[in-house]
Amino acid sequence: MSAENSGAPLTYSTYLKIDELLSLQLPKSDGPEHDETLFIIIHQVYELWFKQVLHELDHAIFLLQKDQQVSASKTLKRVLTIFKVMVSQMDVLETMTPLEFMSFRERLESGSGFQSAQFRELEFLLGYKREEVLSEVAHTENVRQRLDDRLATPSLWSAFCSHLARRGHGVPDEVLNADHFVSTQPNEQLQNVLVEIYRHDVSSAELCERLVDLDEGLQEWRYRHVKMVERTIGVKPGTGGSSGVGYLLSTLGQPVFADLWAIRARL
Repeated sequence: MSAENSGAPLTYSTYLKIDELLSLQLPKSDGPEHDETLFIIIHQVYELWFKQVLHELDHAIFLLQKDQQVSASKTLKRVLTIFKVMVSQMDVLETMTPLEFMSFRERLESGSGFQSAQFRELEFLLGYKREEVLSEVAHTENVRQRLDDRLATPSLWSAFCSHLARRGHGVPDEVLNADHFVSTQPNEQLQNVLVEIYRHDVSSAELCERLVDLDEGLQEWRYRHVKMVERTIGVKPGTGGSSGVGYLLSTLGQPVFADLWAIRARL
């Protein structure tokens, strides 16, 4: 019987499920190899942060739908702070040398960070949607349903543009009625609207800058990730059949909020 049901007092350990949490690090290597525990913990922590980021971005979308601009901006700032923590975790992972990683890498078999369903959810939520990745990460019915839901749900960018329209800005209909199943596309008319927002709507311009911060934070995490992988395995193929560094390099320099970057030279 659990502490919750037995009438036992709630403790730090029972509230946070510490015993269960600490039982989830199960190395596959013989011995096991010393550094495999670090590898497991780092990636489990990333998944926890992804869960929190999704939680926060869902809340930011809710706030934008309610036109609560200040609160939405504050939520986006929290997400950026989480990204900074995620980037700093690379420093810990990089204390593991290539030889130390290779001592257990073959035990990972087909497992790969490329298969992180939550990271794909995050990309979809930010507006970077590709239906073709579903078959690569949706290995269970539950995961497939989550990804299908994210693919069909309006993105953070969509919620932001709808919010701007309700504030009286002339967001083009083609942006407001864009297909939710495809990635956000740059729009020159929307860029003209954004330039005017920066010039005449200070609070909305500040919200724009929080989105730029968020985009930059994601790009920084991608960069540190690719350099960590390059430092650890070089140009070897990644686990799970991915191309490793080659694939990760292709993701760099691709902002999710392209319109906000396109207007920089006009401000």
